Amino acid sequence: MSIWGSLIGGMVGFSLGGPFGMLLGSLIGGKISRARSSGAGFRSFGQPQQIFALSLIVLSAKLSKADGQVSKEELIAVKDKLKIPENEIEQVGKIFNKAKQESTGYEPYAKQIAQIYRGNLNVLDEVVNILFYIAEADGNVSQSELRMIEHIAQIFGLSQTQFNSIQESRKSSDKLNPYIVLGGNPEEDLSSIRKKYIQLSKENHPDLLISKGVPPEVIEESKKKMRAINSAWGQIQKLKS
Repeated sequence: MSIWGSLIGGMVGFSLGGPFGMLLGSLIGGKISRARSSGAGFRSFGQPQQIFALSLIVLSAKLSKADGQVSKEELIAVKDKLKIPENEIEQVGKIFNKAKQESTGYEPYAKQIAQIYRGNLNVLDEVVNILFYIAEADGNVSQSELRMIEHIAQIFGLSQTQFNSIQESRKSSDKLNPYIVLGGNPEEDLSSIRKKYIQLSKENHPDLLISKGVPPEVIEESKKKMRAINSAWGQIQKLKS
């Protein structure tokens, strides 16, 4: 069953707080409790994969406005990246458009997502990774988009080293800096860098991410990051051999 089928209708009866509760409540006539909490009620909603999917829709909508214009390529990327089937694009579009049109900024949503996934930095890492994919859709990540993604990463609690690793891993294997990808530096010995490689490999393994709530529909980007991590390790081994 698709993760998209109950993002709106399936919410009825759940107590949702924070900006997500307000957004979804406005879409279904206020049938969802609009608690003032910053997200505790939201944690009771559905499956972790649906929460992740909803987070991506809203943040993608906010990102699409970051450079002052919504390109056709970005909208297509959202649909394609999130594997939204044609028969469910209408209801997903309602969430996307509502999030795009409302005056609330991206920060409250990012803070609520950070609370929902606190302790699961690898999942938050993947949100940032996919936001880069969305921003790249029109062939160029603008400075305003980059600043927004970097700020979201900061709200999530990711370090600058972790953010740099995500950004660098988006490059092709022949252009990436292997030390940035693995969060190391050329002065470190091979054993020290290997430990970082093993840790990153564990954190970004697709099976682990799926178990933490990343939907299979969007796991391809994590596979690409794993390939970048493996490529970086291979390059460093050659450099230090």
